[in-house]
Amino acid sequence: MLIYDTRYRSLTFQVIAALVLALSFWFLGNNLIQNLRAAGLNISYSFLGETSGYDINQVLIDYDSRSTHLRAAIVGILNTLLVAFFACITATIFGVIAGVLRLSNNWLVAKVMSVYVEIFRNIPVLIWIIIIFTIMTAVLPGPRAFRGDNATASMVLDLFAFTNRGIYIPSPHFESGLFDSAVQNWLLVIAFLVGSFFATRRVSAWATAKQEATGVRPSTFWINLAIWFVPVILLMLIMGLSWEVPALKGFNFAGGIKVGGPLIALWFALSIYTGAFIAENVRAGIQAISKGQTEAASALGLRPSRVMNLVVLPQALRVIIPPLISQYLNITKNSSLAIAVGYADITATLGGITLNQTGRAIECVLLLMLFYLTISLLISVVMNTYNNAVKLKER
Repeated sequence: MLIYDTRYRSLTFQVIAALVLALSFWFLGNNLIQNLRAAGLNISYSFLGETSGYDINQVLIDYDSRSTHLRAAIVGILNTLLVAFFACITATIFGVIAGVLRLSNNWLVAKVMSVYVEIFRNIPVLIWIIIIFTIMTAVLPGPRAFRGDNATASMVLDLFAFTNRGIYIPSPHFESGLFDSAVQNWLLVIAFLVGSFFATRRVSAWATAKQEATGVRPSTFWINLAIWFVPVILLMLIMGLSWEVPALKGFNFAGGIKVGGPLIALWFALSIYTGAFIAENVRAGIQAISKGQTEAASALGLRPSRVMNLVVLPQALRVIIPPLISQYLNITKNSSLAIAVGYADITATLGGITLNQTGRAIECVLLLMLFYLTISLLISVVMNTYNNAVKLKER
């Protein structure tokens, strides 16, 4: 019955395949353990508690050479997430703009966007990273150029300093925070922003219900604007928000936030490179929409920009989102090229210096694989959830 009855035969084959797969994994794992034991090696992660002994130039949390390898790995993880997050945002902006303008009726604009897409997506991203980093270090002045009466460079608005070592910007901090930890204070601000997001969703739902009942949609712009800004501004005033402006001290700038040259080069290169691919996804999504949709919207008197924002792009998202997920995953994985310009991401810390110092290659590589797999799966889950929300609902 389990073989010839069509009601159970598929289940039988699936159980057999699952058993074969489990036995294969068991055999490979057991073989690895035996070979390691024969070579006098063992898998241990105790090295993560040892002193790292090296410095990192770009950190988001407290770290020095006396910190542990685990702390260094966490710094690398945060640096990876930082550049991946901002690169995804800017690449999306570049891609949407280039994709829309590539379909422009203006011949010159369309051709310029075509040249951008063809050039940037056909040259490896590693080359763009090196080119941008080289230009930054060669063109921007050093901190010494800002010193003295004969200074050849000056700060922008007395707030921002653009140097070949990076960009120095004012850093916010709270004089009378509600918590002793700065991280907790900023988490409170983020919590307020998340609350504002859900509040605006409720307002939009109310406006939609009102429109369905009366046929007239109430204006929600000023309400949403107040929800976003008023609570956060009041919270920052209560906690005494102030700014620390960078100042030249000795041979370098001190104070403020330093956005290092390697971070800028990696961020910008990933953005313009991936943006070229996203532009093609956007163009394909727009062209997938029936031309009759545009003509019908134009016949109602809508301007071309309103037609694109209100009619075409919302429908094109159903085509754009699936390949966009792959581009976000590529940004996250391509961030591992940061080692080429000395940016301390997780590959440079855990998979580079820590691996060389401890000799724990298997452990470090397994941790790297686990990190990239986890981040990729999280991105896929979030974007697939959004894709299910915007896709066409069939009856």
